[in-house]
Amino acid sequence: MDDALASDKRVSMIVNGTTRQAPPETLLLAVLRDQLGLTGAKPGCGEGVCGACTVLLDGEPVRSCQRTASSVAGGTITTIEGLGAGACLHPVQSAFADEGAAQCGYCTPGFVLSAAALLARETDPDDLAIDAALAGHICRCGGYPKIRRAVRLAARLARQGQDLDQSRARDLEPVTSPGVPEPDLWGPPGPGEPRYRPERPWDLTDLRERDWFWVLGDGLMVVLESGHGEPGGWTTARGAWLHISADRVVTAFTGKVDVGQDNRTALRLLVAEELGLPAGMVRLAMGDTDLCPYDRGTFGSRSMPDAGSALRRVAAFAASLPPPGPGDREVKIVTGEPVLSDPASWRQAGQVCLAPGMAAAVTGARRFAGDLTAPGMWHGAVLRPAVPGSVLLSCQTGVLARWPAAHLVEEDGLTGVVAPDLASAAGAVAALAATARWDAPQAPGDSSIGEYLRTHPGGAAQSGTGQFPDQAGSAATALEVAAVRSEATYQAAYIAHAALETRSALAIWDADGRLTVWTGTQTPFGVRTEVAAAMKVDEAAVRVIVPPTGGAFGGKHPATIAIEAATLSRHARRPVRVTWSRAEEFAAGGLRRAAVIDVAAGATADGKLSGWSFININAGTAGLAIPYLVTDRRIEYQPAVSPLIQGSYRGLAATVNNFARESAIDELACRLGTDPVEFRLGNLADDRLAAVLRAVAEHVGWSGRSPGDGWGIACGTDKDGRIATAVRVEVGPDLHIRVLRLVSGYECGAIVNPRAVNAQVEGAAVMALGGALLEKIEFSGGVITNGAFSGYRVPRIGDVPPIEVLLLDRPDLPSAGAGETPMIAVAPAIAAAVFDVTGRRLRSLPLTL
Repeated sequence: MDDALASDKRVSMIVNGTTRQAPPETLLLAVLRDQLGLTGAKPGCGEGVCGACTVLLDGEPVRSCQRTASSVAGGTITTIEGLGAGACLHPVQSAFADEGAAQCGYCTPGFVLSAAALLARETDPDDLAIDAALAGHICRCGGYPKIRRAVRLAARLARQGQDLDQSRARDLEPVTSPGVPEPDLWGPPGPGEPRYRPERPWDLTDLRERDWFWVLGDGLMVVLESGHGEPGGWTTARGAWLHISADRVVTAFTGKVDVGQDNRTALRLLVAEELGLPAGMVRLAMGDTDLCPYDRGTFGSRSMPDAGSALRRVAAFAASLPPPGPGDREVKIVTGEPVLSDPASWRQAGQVCLAPGMAAAVTGARRFAGDLTAPGMWHGAVLRPAVPGSVLLSCQTGVLARWPAAHLVEEDGLTGVVAPDLASAAGAVAALAATARWDAPQAPGDSSIGEYLRTHPGGAAQSGTGQFPDQAGSAATALEVAAVRSEATYQAAYIAHAALETRSALAIWDADGRLTVWTGTQTPFGVRTEVAAAMKVDEAAVRVIVPPTGGAFGGKHPATIAIEAATLSRHARRPVRVTWSRAEEFAAGGLRRAAVIDVAAGATADGKLSGWSFININAGTAGLAIPYLVTDRRIEYQPAVSPLIQGSYRGLAATVNNFARESAIDELACRLGTDPVEFRLGNLADDRLAAVLRAVAEHVGWSGRSPGDGWGIACGTDKDGRIATAVRVEVGPDLHIRVLRLVSGYECGAIVNPRAVNAQVEGAAVMALGGALLEKIEFSGGVITNGAFSGYRVPRIGDVPPIEVLLLDRPDLPSAGAGETPMIAVAPAIAAAVFDVTGRRLRSLPLTL
């Protein structure tokens, strides 16, 4: 009788061809993920506006976070896992894989399903139709140009009645020998998988005591010790090591992580090149603090200069050694300076290579931190203030009686709950929040942030980036006597990382007191240190594992969520996963720093820069150095006390610093009556940057443009990369600024993987469009008021113009990164283009008329 009653209270639906039942009021997203284990549908916004949770209902896209089981009763649901026919990919999946249209891959299932529905209606959609069909989706990595190309390719494949051409299919996954696992299938263990567990973390263990072969099996271990052979200067990486088995399968280890930028492929290519092996024979271990060499973190475009350099040296040394035979167990330490391959003669590195794991991305098999589960796992949630820096005075814990399965946890300033399911944990914390009283600091709103930062200077504790004194000659005197002078203040709003995957961490304490945390972070070793300190355990007892991560953009540095999961797990004595809501991500995840920048520039009558004063308040020191020749200069950075949580962001302060600098350069050229490209070329102190600027100007026909056509151009250098961007805009009657065309030229030394570099330049341009035209955190009294994707506007596919990328390969130079520098010239180029159309100078980001 009880079973019959329970059945009456459930509704039926067909999911991927199988009839399923679920409680009527349960969200469809929860049914799919928690009940059926179909994690291809992703939580992203909770509002139905980001598209990550998309599934097909009777062939039409719907947002599963907005539909209950009862609302789809009797319907046919297709998730990404059920889109293909058996082992065959759907044409859209094939095309997305072929075009590399998945970067981090978190948004990919939703895009693929909506594109499949489009092609079921239209066999040959144009870009307007594609943009309309995908308008409800967000790709925060900025992969829209590739997504458009993938849909067009899918349409061709579908019309031809075939999957991906076999000639191209061979490029999708690495070449492997029979029985050899694919590189993307090797990786750190998931929950419940005991493999690859050393006795102690290798980076914290004496070299002679590391249990290399117990973990990796017989073979040759080659180790580059910390500091060996590293060129002078600062580095994030401390050494590298690799293992070669008797059948010549290589496993290389780096402390870097891949959060969607695909440094994994480039690093594998470098190792394969030095060893003279097919890339498919090289496996790369990343994101596991028990196995990988220490690394400060994946930021600042340091993967190629630091990890790439270390891996090349260890691989080159290994190539000089006899290969191991069956039963061999030998450890070799890199000595001397290995002879590296000449980038001009590269056969694998430097060639187009598609990232491994694309099939997993387009089929929903890629598992992110929030997809991971463990036997007996509960969910955790934490009580947070709306205003940063608030202190909890009281809350009424009696309200938890409505959730008898929820357990209250109070420890070291953390107040949270654990419960068997996410809905109960979230509901219990919401009830606590409704009764909470906070001692909140006084804070301003966004309308007065510029004056607030000016009047609230901070010291070293607020800096986060150090001081930047750069003074030569007398800028004040030079500006006094300059033939032409320009002086203005530039501002930039706080903006959010808004990664589509919110922060998530799963913590498990073992019986022996060791803790493992799976979390998406850019700094696994830093998180290990912070978690160990917070839990008051030895650092060697903490293992941090980084699974695939749905975007980061500089935001996923702090250990906050890992500490929360570890604390709640220890109290609950069971695995606990904590996943932040979108509102938490905005409020507690940190923001790009707001900025106020005062610039005064002077020039001689013949067009030479003669004086430069640049005072940056709060933004930071990245990109402060000027690439132009100017003898008399004063460049300063003044930290400020921020009312909101701020920190690292893609490109750090380089974007806003370059916006102010290039805008000032453009204004000065205008006052001189000089062409802005010629003015820059006449003053640049960097020949590499001048070459990129010339290439872009020639490509767009700069010298043949007509005044008022809406063209703007800007350039800059940061992290040893050189970028120039030209844009054309139009301004409508409603004063809406629309970018019609964008061309970026980029030079980053020797290019390791042209496809990945091209993708990074495109993605950086898209993200920079958001900061230039759309994005701004709104807040009042320190409370963020637009902390949702319905209120915080990020670029969508219809906002993105055709993007052209010019890559200038320099095999004679060391490789630099590509994820950040391409952002910095977009905003000043748009501002210059708007001036060309309207005659108005816009000096605040986002740019609005």
